[in-house]
Amino acid sequence: MKIREMIAYLIAILAVLAFGIIGTYYLGQRGGFNVRINSLLDATYFTLVTLSTIGYGDIYPVSASAKIFVIILIIVGIGVFFSTIVVVAGDFMKERVEAITGRMSAFEKRRLNKHIILIGTSSTNAYLAEKLHESDERFIIVTSSPENAEHMKRLGYNVHVADSTSEIEMREFEPQKSKAIVIDIEDSSRAIYALLVAKELTSTSKIIVISPSKAAEHHLRNISGGRALVMNPAEIAASTISKSIFK
Repeated sequence: MKIREMIAYLIAILAVLAFGIIGTYYLGQRGGFNVRINSLLDATYFTLVTLSTIGYGDIYPVSASAKIFVIILIIVGIGVFFSTIVVVAGDFMKERVEAITGRMSAFEKRRLNKHIILIGTSSTNAYLAEKLHESDERFIIVTSSPENAEHMKRLGYNVHVADSTSEIEMREFEPQKSKAIVIDIEDSSRAIYALLVAKELTSTSKIIVISPSKAAEHHLRNISGGRALVMNPAEIAASTISKSIFK
């Protein structure tokens, strides 16, 4: 639920309570009830008992104006209270379903800005997630594997299950607002499609692709057209080790 909606419902509830308390006190002073209502506490008590539909029966309207007032109070009050409960419960259930299925909640989506999107949970992104978490960077992990998602969630990461080759599903993570997108998928064909989707969805974010193989590196560079930084960690590691050995 949006903050504005919460404020609107809160104002509506307070308005109903104020209407009930003031009306009860006013009519109670003029003999509208079976007993004289001399305090706002008694008026508040009657209003809450009426709206909760408990109805103890110790205070009840006797005049026509008081009966009409109570009817209006019940219709309006119960309507407002039940509407609020339905909306709040509906939003809560929606967020629970989104959490279970890996879908992003509306609240999370609104907070996405200057974040880092890690697509895939291979070794580079797994290690990168650890470093980003340690430095309190805002990042999310997107994976197509529910098992990998569960493992990452247990480590305390913000993980979502989605198809990185689908523009519709990837739009949920606001790639156009992201600081960077890092693609680390072992399947080279899926890595290529994920790169194409990322290029389509954002023109400003930095895109980094971890190549799963030497052959895939060539294709990824051609497809990126200079838009993405393509890296092959295995080749970099081998080059570093080679230099170390022959130094």
